[in-house]
Amino acid sequence: MSDLAKKIDDHVGRQIRKRRNLLGLTQDQLADALGISYQQVQKYETAANRVSAGRLYEIAAKLDADIGFFFEGLDPSLLATPVEHGGKSRSTVDLVRNFDGIRDGAVRSAVVGLIKDLGGNTG
Repeated sequence: MSDLAKKIDDHVGRQIRKRRNLLGLTQDQLADALGISYQQVQKYETAANRVSAGRLYEIAAKLDADIGFFFEGLDPSLLATPVEHGGKSRSTVDLVRNFDGIRDGAVRSAVVGLIKDLGGNTG
């Protein structure tokens, strides 16, 4: 799991606990409403277990909250990380992924040269 995913999971768990406490509910009560164990609620709140999208939807309904509530206050700079491949097309992603698998340095250089030539980039 990425560091970003862990930070978001931690935040969502804290928000679940916050909303549950605001409503004066125990973990047992929320668990009963969801048809799960209180231990599972505890694991969601501590981010020991990830909350699936479907389960988060159920939790939001039981806690009378919008889905967005669970993401409120999340540090927006966490989401500012660009996609490694530059957010290009699927073919670009495939090219980068496969290029990374080429271990022979001479072959890698030849492929780079070929791509530059085909792309019209002589620099």
